[in-house]
Amino acid sequence: MTIRVLIADDQVMIRDGLAALLSSDPEIEVIGQAGNGREAVAMARELDPDVIVMDIRMPEMDGLAATAELVGEPIADADPAATRPKVLVLTTFDLDEYVYEALGSGASGFLLKDASAADLVSGVRVVAAGDALLAPSITRRLIGDFARRRRHQRPSPKATAGLTPRELDVLRLIARGLSNAEIAAELVLAEQTVKTHVGHVLTKLTLRDRTQAVVYAYENGLVG
Repeated sequence: MTIRVLIADDQVMIRDGLAALLSSDPEIEVIGQAGNGREAVAMARELDPDVIVMDIRMPEMDGLAATAELVGEPIADADPAATRPKVLVLTTFDLDEYVYEALGSGASGFLLKDASAADLVSGVRVVAAGDALLAPSITRRLIGDFARRRRHQRPSPKATAGLTPRELDVLRLIARGLSNAEIAAELVLAEQTVKTHVGHVLTKLTLRDRTQAVVYAYENGLVG
C-alpha cells in the first residue's frame, strides 16, 4: 500500500530535499508541497494525504495551527469516509515549547531536522501505520514532561475506566515507548494479541493513536 505524503515547509530547498528523499522509497508517494500552513490545510483537504510532514515555523499560518485544524476535523466535508491525516512535525532540540503545543494540537510524531534519510522514511512509515510511537529517547522525554505539566494543571478523568487489567498493562508499556513486538515479549503474548489489546485501549479511551495514548498515560499518573 502506497503512503501518500504532503510536505509543508516555507523553504523550497528543504521541501525539494524532503521530497527527493521520500520519493526514493517505492512505497511512498509525495503528492504535494505547501509553502505555509494555510496552503497545507487547503492541499490536504483536496489531496487527502496519509501523512503530512509539517514544519512548525511558517508564514500566514504556522504548522501548529495547521495541525490543529487538520487533525481536529475531517479533511473532506463532502466525503464522510475521509480520514484525518497523521502529522509528522519537524522540530529541533531548542523548540521544546513548540513540541508541547504540537502534542496538544494532535501531532502523531516528531522528527528532528538533522535526522538521516533513513530516519525520515522510517518516521513516515511509523506514523502512517499508527502502530508504534516515533520516539527517540529525547521525544519520549518531551512527551512525558509535556503530559506531567498538563496533569498538574487540571484534574484528570479516571484513567482505567473500562480497561481490563491486561489492557492497562499494555497501555503502560505503550507509554514506555515499546513496540507491539516488545510488548509481546514483555507480557509473553502473541504479537497479534497485543495488536488487538492496543486497538481496544485506543477505542475505549477514544484516543486517535499511540502518541495520544502515551500522553493519556502520563496525564493520569499511570507512568512516572
